[in-house]
Amino acid sequence: MNIDKTNLEKLNALQNKKVLKIVESFAELCKPDKTTVITDSEDDINYVRELSLKNKEEIPLKKEGHTVHFDGYSDQARDKENTKILVPEGTVLGRHIKIIDREAGLKEIYSFFDGAMKGKEMLVRFFCLGPLNSRFSIPALQITDSAYVAHSEDLLYRSGYEAFKQLKNKDEFFYFIHSAGELENYTSKHTDKRRVYIDLEQGRVLSVNTQYAGNTIGLKKLALRLTIKKAIREDWLCEHMFISGIHNKGRVTYFTGAFPSACGKTSTAMLPGNTIIGDDIAYIRPRKDGRAYAVNVEKGIFGIIQDVNPNDDPIIYEALISPEETIFSNVLIKDQTPFWLGMGRELPKEGTNFSDEWQEGKKDPDGKEIPPAHKNARYTIRLSGLKNVDANLDNPGGVPVSGFIYGGRDSDTNIPVFQSLDWSHGVFTGTCLESETTAATLGKEGERKHNPMANLDFLVIHISVYIEAHLKFGRSLDNPPLIFGTNYFLKENGKYLNGMMDKKVWLHWMELRVHNEVGVIKTPIGFIPKYEDLKILFEKLLNKEYNREDYEKQFAIRIPQLLAKLDRIETFYKDDKLPESFYTHLNAQRQRLIEAKKRFGKDNILPSDFNT
Repeated sequence: MNIDKTNLEKLNALQNKKVLKIVESFAELCKPDKTTVITDSEDDINYVRELSLKNKEEIPLKKEGHTVHFDGYSDQARDKENTKILVPEGTVLGRHIKIIDREAGLKEIYSFFDGAMKGKEMLVRFFCLGPLNSRFSIPALQITDSAYVAHSEDLLYRSGYEAFKQLKNKDEFFYFIHSAGELENYTSKHTDKRRVYIDLEQGRVLSVNTQYAGNTIGLKKLALRLTIKKAIREDWLCEHMFISGIHNKGRVTYFTGAFPSACGKTSTAMLPGNTIIGDDIAYIRPRKDGRAYAVNVEKGIFGIIQDVNPNDDPIIYEALISPEETIFSNVLIKDQTPFWLGMGRELPKEGTNFSDEWQEGKKDPDGKEIPPAHKNARYTIRLSGLKNVDANLDNPGGVPVSGFIYGGRDSDTNIPVFQSLDWSHGVFTGTCLESETTAATLGKEGERKHNPMANLDFLVIHISVYIEAHLKFGRSLDNPPLIFGTNYFLKENGKYLNGMMDKKVWLHWMELRVHNEVGVIKTPIGFIPKYEDLKILFEKLLNKEYNREDYEKQFAIRIPQLLAKLDRIETFYKDDKLPESFYTHLNAQRQRLIEAKKRFGKDNILPSDFNT
């Protein structure tokens, strides 16, 4: 192993044979010119940032603390096709999960790692998933030859070198091995050999020939996959959810929420007047008081920057223009200043972006016009830089969760907000989560995609095992969170029926339901708000008149569309053999809808009808 005395001493100080073996074996395989061990010290962490600039993986910008990173033209998103679970021959995880024979996959990816770090520096990093000194904590080792990846992790995760010292010789940690491979213009050259393999057997992820953070930052979605497996085994939940505190009447009520892409997840988590603990991944555990408690795995945000502007996302926008340490990726740079799509101002006609030097009208090799910035351009910041960060961000005990929210994008079926009938029905609601694709999504616009709990892309266990774990989790609690469904995208004649900020009303109604301070109307799909309560909330929160006609349109129970959705869901899961409660709820909800149509004699049943 090519390592000097100082760095070897840093490794030996951990007194962990497994860590030493991992570093030695991958140094031998990847053949770096140098191996550097990074501790929690400020000097070590600054070394990583300076190395990223030295290697030209990041470029300094005009504002203090700001840098930009460009991924290669063909390396701009998570590689779903080449992200696979390594499994023993003959293993079946279900049709939703991409797998590869473990021995064949390891042989292939090890061949790509062989010599991949020649001429480069191997960085050995130590982090903690979740708050330090917590029952939620999971230590994580990251080995990478990308200083950009390592720098990003310093913004996103809690340093964990000292936490590894406390492990002594225990091997209870995840580890992540990454190499960008051979570089060309400071980006990965052989993206045709990009591979991301998840090894459940050894609790590790191997990633090569890519720089895009979603493929390379092991502690993010890659760790999500490993943790889902661990959580199921240990009877807790690892979910693709935000955590937000709703402030009302001098109290704070915490919610978690799962939304597929482009369905309002970030905007819900960042609503003005509320506080944010996390925007992406939550660990949720039961406690002796019979309630569920959650922590944010991360301490930062790796967020999509498109459409972040002063009107729609004022808190994030303010953070992005302040001199906080920030990494922009795949935006447009002009005069050392970042620009992105939808930022609320006119963009330059030329500059530098992910395609190198850019000017308006530039086309890619396929003749398609290249936009000024990529649609998946990102920002990486610490949550502490946001003025609405919650005081409990690093609370090792987590925060009590009073409500789960499942939200999708739907133009013609689901109402803006409803409460499930009970925990089991709420799990059914999450299992039925679907969303319409947008113009920014690959595939046909308006096509409905099922995405149970907004977590389908990250499952490493059979969907039936995952759903059963949610049912079991609720049964383990004396006071389980209420479960709600939302939809901000209902339309009539092509126009949205809701305003951008109406979601604040829906969220505060949920908060009042948690405290049993407003009544409900029972419908075939669950409990819906009463008009009088929403009218008060619209006036109080938005200073807006809310008329009954809008309420009746928005909260009409659309029988044909809801029945069609149940048919789609039944077809989607026809080969999955889900827990029996799923089919019980599906059949019962279908029957309730049919009976309601028969009783009222019409397809669209208004809230006022249920009071007759």
